[in-house]
Amino acid sequence: GFRHYTVADCEFNSSKLNDIEYTQSYYYNKLEYVRFSSSVGKYVGYTEYGIKNAERWNNGPEVIARRGEKERYCFHNVGIDVEADLTKS
Repeated sequence: GFRHYTVADCEFNSSKLNDIEYTQSYYYNKLEYVRFSSSVGKYVGYTEYGIKNAERWNNGPEVIARRGEKERYCFHNVGIDVEADLTKS
């Protein structure tokens, strides 16, 4: 069968909140076709289908909603993850 899935990720290398990058990638059969990155601030397409979706989503309400995910998703979880990592080390 075919597989379609999304992956949301927060990447950070320091304790500064401004250094955190939120990404959400969309995959179809293990091929990433479009990604939102908080450092870019918009969707970027990697295939013909992904480019069409990125253009449509960047001109709609989707991009505005996605821009708030860094604060909602990453900032909330970074405190939990850092505490858990510090107690293990």
